[in-house]
Amino acid sequence: MSYKPTVPKSLILRMFQKFQNHLTTRFPQLKDQKLLLALSGGVDSCVLLDLCLKSGLTPAVAHCNFQLRGSVSDADADWIKNLADSKGLESHVQTFETQVYAQEKKISIQMAARDLRYQWFESLSQQKGYDSILIAHHADDALETFMINTMRGSGLKGLLGIPERRGKILRPLLSFSREEIIQFAHKNKIQWREDSSNAKTDYLRNALRHEVIPQWKKRDPNFDDQFQETLKYLGQAQTLLDDVLKDFKNQNFIPWQHGFKVSIDAFIGLSSLDYYLHGLFASYGFGTLADLRKLLDAQSGKQLFSETHRLIKDRNFLLLTTLDNSASESYTIDVELTSIDHPLKMVFSHQKTFIKGGLKSLLLDKSKLKFPLMLRKWKQSDYFYPIGLGGKKKLSKYFKDEKFSLLDKESQWLLCSGEDIVWVVGKRADQRFLATPSTENKWLVRCDD
Repeated sequence: MSYKPTVPKSLILRMFQKFQNHLTTRFPQLKDQKLLLALSGGVDSCVLLDLCLKSGLTPAVAHCNFQLRGSVSDADADWIKNLADSKGLESHVQTFETQVYAQEKKISIQMAARDLRYQWFESLSQQKGYDSILIAHHADDALETFMINTMRGSGLKGLLGIPERRGKILRPLLSFSREEIIQFAHKNKIQWREDSSNAKTDYLRNALRHEVIPQWKKRDPNFDDQFQETLKYLGQAQTLLDDVLKDFKNQNFIPWQHGFKVSIDAFIGLSSLDYYLHGLFASYGFGTLADLRKLLDAQSGKQLFSETHRLIKDRNFLLLTTLDNSASESYTIDVELTSIDHPLKMVFSHQKTFIKGGLKSLLLDKSKLKFPLMLRKWKQSDYFYPIGLGGKKKLSKYFKDEKFSLLDKESQWLLCSGEDIVWVVGKRADQRFLATPSTENKWLVRCDD
């Protein structure tokens, strides 16, 4: 806090008015919401808190003690509690084992702190019913992120820096520079806590902040405004490209029972194939372009997996589906049951008259069944005696003849009596268990799914 510039009163007033106008135009909903403000104790978050209070907002505050600076971290947490108490605000302070988390996840301390911070904010907002979480990132933070992502070869979205809003996270200070914030703090006698690690240049972000960016700004007094214009134009370009991808997805991602079918022909001739592949599939966890390109030309049955989804090559389509953990599941059906709701909706009833079954129902001879029956998925050794065939057939051959995709096979339920297949549910019955007009114990099975 040693640097205390001489600041015209009109500039300070202008900043407050600019903040109020910004809230009115960009965040009008805040006045009616329950708010949480991330308060590190640094000048940025302390100024954001002051501006919010002056604007009639009364957020609760949340502070993360990452235990990275020994007793100083604990002193910061105590200072935050006292500040919140002095202003009559609810406060939340959470202590994290940041270094342990970083080692377990094999990530940097900075990434560990970021993950822990946002995970806690989200959990806290759900527990306490906070509508929005205010973060004090400002224009210089966005510039630093822009430069870091440029050095990493980021795409256009990375060059946009820090988003103004993402879900519940809002950043009302993104249009303000660090210089404006510091000036406002001095003029309004706002107290804050200095983090000595911010002055070190060991980390890339700090090196950019203290060594590179000041030289840029020194050469052009209008640098901040011009950078904001650049971000605006990049944002407009990204919006246009997002619309292109949205149109492509609407036309070519065909909904089906397992997820989406995507025609491979739609990718032929695209001049920016990599952009399309990344833009369409990265959100499902598929980030390696080389793998996606190979899949387009692979044989049917080839697959890619992410943590949440699976992408399968099936003839002229890519099949996109969430990961299914039910392949090994099985469900029993006791003799006295009249219906089940999971994993399928099925109804069981005794029938006095003979009726022909269809795709969704079949009439069985109950005396031939071994209870409890079982609903399960298929195995390579499965076979059955389809109606009209006059003999047995391997289920894998039946699937192939009927052109079942890999996902079709994996999602197909079988109604079984012991090890014998009674019904490929909704598709084909086994003739050994069907009732005849002379059957005494007729049992109707109907699938309502």
